[in-house]
Amino acid sequence: MTRKITLLVTVVFAGIGFISSVRSQTSPPFTAEERESIYTTTIDKRTRAITELLSLTDATKSNAVHVTIMAQYRALRARDAAIDDMLHSLDKDLPGVESNRSAVVQLLSKRLHAEFLAKLANNLSPAQIEIVKDRMTYGKVQVTYDAYCQIVPDLTDKEKTMILDTLKLAREEAMDGGSADEKSAIFQKYKDQINTRLSDGGHNVVKATQEWEAKQAAAKPASSGKQ
Repeated sequence: MTRKITLLVTVVFAGIGFISSVRSQTSPPFTAEERESIYTTTIDKRTRAITELLSLTDATKSNAVHVTIMAQYRALRARDAAIDDMLHSLDKDLPGVESNRSAVVQLLSKRLHAEFLAKLANNLSPAQIEIVKDRMTYGKVQVTYDAYCQIVPDLTDKEKTMILDTLKLAREEAMDGGSADEKSAIFQKYKDQINTRLSDGGHNVVKATQEWEAKQAAAKPASSGKQ
């Protein structure tokens, strides 16, 4: 028994030594050049997914739009980096730092937003620009609008118009969001406004949502428990 225990301990420590050896041989973190290459590949793929939906037959226009969208993604990243550096130099415990960040982001985004849309307008129709806006915000306008129409009963045409108009305002701001989470937070802010206006109009959005979720759960087939 003692020999077996000794052998087991030897094997365990040998394994630990092997793992440590492997870790010591692990590649170092990505270099700045490698990180930039990964980022470029990512936004290039994202941009191509947008331009493919525009059905552009003119190669010159297609390339110009591609460059414009890529440049916008880079500009938004540079904006966020500059703001983060500025706030990092301040006291982290300074009251209102986060709200100040939001205000600075909106301020710096106005020019970027206007210039971006102006450049798109040089090569795209209004309908095509709508596609760009939707793709840059993950199609949240249509998805959220459809959800409201399903969840909240008896919406009037006026209320539906209000919902769609408000969601498009959310999209304009969310286009300038630096991350998916930031875009979602912006849409949530506008959804809160919609919910308040619907509640003022006599709709119980919370109850309607709960009832809709219950129906969705009940509609799912019961699990038989079999593998």
